[in-house]
Amino acid sequence: MPISPAPKVRFRERAELLDFLLEVAAGTSETLDLDRLMARVADIVTEVAPYELFAILLYSEKRKGLRIRYSIGHREEIVKSLVIPLDEGITGEAARSLETCYVPDVRSDPRYIPSVDAVRSELAVPMTARGKLVGVIDLQSTRLDAYTEHERALLELIASRVASATDNARLYRRVERQNRTLRTLARISQEFSALLPLDELLAKIASAVRGLINYDSFTLFLVDRDNRILRNRFSIRYDQLTDVDHVPLGQGITGLAAESSEVIRVNNVLLEPRFLPSHPEIRSELAVPLVMQNRAIGVMDLESDRVGFFTEDHVRLLSLLAPQLAASVENARLYEELRHREQAMEKDLVAAEELQAMLLLGPPEVEGLEIAIERRGAHRVSGDLYHFFQRAPGDALIAFGDVSGKGVAAALYGGIVTGLLSTLAPRRREPAVLLKAVNDSLLGKKIDARYVTLLVLSWKAPERLLTMANAGALPPYLCRRGEVITPRPEGVPLGLLRDTEYEQQSLVLQPGDLIVLYSDGVTDQLNETGEEYSSGRLCRLVSQSWEYRPEEVVRAIFADLHEFTAGAPRYDDQTLIVMRVT
Repeated sequence: MPISPAPKVRFRERAELLDFLLEVAAGTSETLDLDRLMARVADIVTEVAPYELFAILLYSEKRKGLRIRYSIGHREEIVKSLVIPLDEGITGEAARSLETCYVPDVRSDPRYIPSVDAVRSELAVPMTARGKLVGVIDLQSTRLDAYTEHERALLELIASRVASATDNARLYRRVERQNRTLRTLARISQEFSALLPLDELLAKIASAVRGLINYDSFTLFLVDRDNRILRNRFSIRYDQLTDVDHVPLGQGITGLAAESSEVIRVNNVLLEPRFLPSHPEIRSELAVPLVMQNRAIGVMDLESDRVGFFTEDHVRLLSLLAPQLAASVENARLYEELRHREQAMEKDLVAAEELQAMLLLGPPEVEGLEIAIERRGAHRVSGDLYHFFQRAPGDALIAFGDVSGKGVAAALYGGIVTGLLSTLAPRRREPAVLLKAVNDSLLGKKIDARYVTLLVLSWKAPERLLTMANAGALPPYLCRRGEVITPRPEGVPLGLLRDTEYEQQSLVLQPGDLIVLYSDGVTDQLNETGEEYSSGRLCRLVSQSWEYRPEEVVRAIFADLHEFTAGAPRYDDQTLIVMRVT
C-alpha cells in the first residue's frame, strides 16, 4: 500500500500560508487538461497531509453520484465501477452536506464503505464552485485520528481553490466534446448529401453514429406501411453483422417510436414490458425515428449492455442528426427502387428489341429488285416500321412508315399497324384501298394521341410497275442515271381522320433505276451547331451514288450522316431502304 511522504509544509507565519495558497492557485490555473489538473492537486495535497489512500471524486449529474476521477492506492476494479450516492459513505455525506466530514476511527462509523481493512481514519473535503458541488477530495490513513485541525483547514483551503479550476476543466472538456460532435455532424451531413447505394449508406450511418455514441448494438429499420411492419435493413452488434427480426408497427420500443414519430429512451429494458428482446445482454435502448414529411420512414435503434447508458445528450445529438439521415435514406431507397425498375425495364426492352428484330426482317428476296435495309434506333426499340408482303411470284407489297413518338409505345403501335397490314393486304391489292382499310381499323381501336405515317408500294415485276399511295410519309427518291425524281402522292397520316380517301400514283421503272425510302430521322438529324442534314443533302448524295449497289448506297448515306453530325446525339429513329431494279 503506498504511503504518502511526511508533509513538508508547516506554516509558522501568515505570509508563508499566503505564498502557499498563491502556489496552489497558480498550479491549478495553468491547465485546462483535467488529467494534468488532477495529478497537480494530488501533488499539492501530498505536501500538507499524509495518506495511504487518496482519491478525487467528481460528481456526475447523469449518475447522481460520485465517481473516482483520480486515485492513489485504490484497486483498479473499485476505480472503474464505484459510484457513491450522495447519501452513502463518508464521501457521500460530505458531498450531500457540502461540509468536511472527518472520522478519526472508521470502525466506529457505520457510514464507512470498506476499501482496505487496515484503514482507520478518513477525511473527506467537498469541492464547490458557484454554489454547486464539484466533487470531494478524500484521504484515508491506517493511523487512528491521523489528521489534525490544521491539516483539515489546509485541505479545505486547497479544495476551495481547486474547485473552480476543476469545474472549468470539466466544462472545457465538455465544450471540446461538443465541438467534436458538431464537426462530426457537419462531416456526416456533407458525406450523406451525396447519393449512395442504400446498403453502403446504412453501413456509413452505423459507423458515423458509432463515432458519436459507443453503442453495443445498432439496427436500422425501414417502415413497410403496406404490411405494417418495420423491416430490418441493417443490424450490427460488436462490429459484426447480425440478423434481427422484423418488428410490427406499434409493438416494441422501435415499433412505438415509428408509430408515434417520437424518440423513446429506456434506461432499463428489464423493467420495460414493451421491450422485445433481441439479445439477452441488452439493458438499455434508444429508438430514434427517421421522419420525412411528418411520417416515419424508418427507425434508428441503439442498444447497450449497460443500464442507463443513453443520456439526454445522446437524444439531442441523434435528434439533430435524424432529419439529415432520413433524407439520405429516403433518397437512397428511392434510388434503389428506381434502379430495380430500370433493371426490369431493361429486361423488357431487350425482349422487345429481340421481338422487333424478328418482325423487321432483313432484305427479302423480291423478284426484279435488289434490296438493302439498315435501321438505327434512337432507343433500344424503334418507331420506324417496314414490311414486305409477297402476294404472288413477281407481285409484292412494300410498306414503310414512322409511328408518332419514340421508344416502346411507338414500337407497340407499329406492331399493331404491321399486324393490320398482314391481315388486310391479301384482300386489298391497291395501295390506296389498303391505306383506307388500315386507317378505318386504327380509328376503330380508339388509340388516342397516336398516328402513323405510311408509304405503301405495289411492285409488279413482269411489267416493272411501281404503284404507290402515301399517308403523310416522306416521298421516295427515284434516281435514274443520276437524275433524281420525287413522286408526290399525298395523304393524311393513319389514325387521325375518319372516311379519308387516298390517291395513288403508278410508274413504269427501267433496269438500273434506284429507289430510296428514308425516315425523317435521317433528314431531320442535327449537327452540333443545330443545322439539319436536310433532304437536299440526301438527294445530292443519292444522285452521286446511283451506280452503287444498294448496300453501298446505304453505307455511303450513313457514313455521310455520321460525318455531318460529328458526335451529336441521335434524336430520332433512322431507317433506309434502298432498292435497285434488276
